[in-house]
Amino acid sequence: MKTKIIELKENYQIGIEEAGQIIRDGGVVAFPTETVYGLGADALNVSAVEKIFKAKGRPQDNPLIVHIADLHDIKPLVKCIPDIANKFMEKFWPGPLTLILEKSDLIPDITSAGLKTIGIRMPSNNVAEDFIRASKRPIAAPSANISGRPSPTTMESCVEDLNEKVECIIGGENSEVGVESTIVDCTVYPPCVLRPGGITLEMLKQVEEKTYIDSAIMEKPKKNFTPKAPGMKYRHYAPKAPVKIIDGDLQKTIEKINEIVQNYIDDKKVGIMATEETKNLYQGGVVVSLGSRKNPEEIAKNLFSVLRSFDNTDVEVIYAEAFEEKEIGVAIMNRLKKAAGFNIERI
Repeated sequence: MKTKIIELKENYQIGIEEAGQIIRDGGVVAFPTETVYGLGADALNVSAVEKIFKAKGRPQDNPLIVHIADLHDIKPLVKCIPDIANKFMEKFWPGPLTLILEKSDLIPDITSAGLKTIGIRMPSNNVAEDFIRASKRPIAAPSANISGRPSPTTMESCVEDLNEKVECIIGGENSEVGVESTIVDCTVYPPCVLRPGGITLEMLKQVEEKTYIDSAIMEKPKKNFTPKAPGMKYRHYAPKAPVKIIDGDLQKTIEKINEIVQNYIDDKKVGIMATEETKNLYQGGVVVSLGSRKNPEEIAKNLFSVLRSFDNTDVEVIYAEAFEEKEIGVAIMNRLKKAAGFNIERI
């Protein structure tokens, strides 16, 4: 399959309309959002949605998120909208928040992975909004990468993973948030966070104080676990080399990683995910900074691109510093733990 790459620097509207037509024709299009790039198809077209799973190598029991561009588009897709969902929409839409609601009969089982619920969100990225409107369809879209790989935050990463596997990739600016949307289950009360993201628990609590995080999302999932939302079950975000998290006092973390590096015959075989505050304290290895610990939003934005960057090196293993699990740090550690397959050494 020849993939059409549409860069939107020139002839913006023509490119958007062309991508929208590909969706209406049953094709699959990678497109930018404020969180990560998505791989979209008509959410109501079974054969189109099947193409998403095939292109990504995605397990069939991993549900998709449906993206809309206008608030009124949600009504045909769900059976009801609880008051708490309306409050979250009013506060955070458009933006990086997905709401789990009871789906209507319009949503095929393949899109929801056989569940009676569906995740819906309204992205704030202008290209995403224009593309969804041009398609005139609700867009089912997971991240635009091969399943298990770090999610793409640039058009180049989409091309790397999906060239010749999808009909079209449309470009835009790099993703601003850098981690996927927060997912909140609004079919239960109190509302439950099923995936942390750019909208933090602290922000959600300003709307509903009783909102809580499902404890299962920060633990290794059980074998027969049925995911209610994307990213809950399978290993995700992993570069080619295995990742291990060193969790504890920061100075002891640095000492531990330096000890590991010194025991390697070739220190260039060890990757280190560091920060601006620590990058010069390592005595070898391939050191890449995620950003400043004083700016966790920057770390979240850079997380996937840093994970991917190690694939361009000869590292055999990657060691990552841990981060405090509060605010956006919860999302950072959720992604890191999944990238590491929950391989964590606490010191």
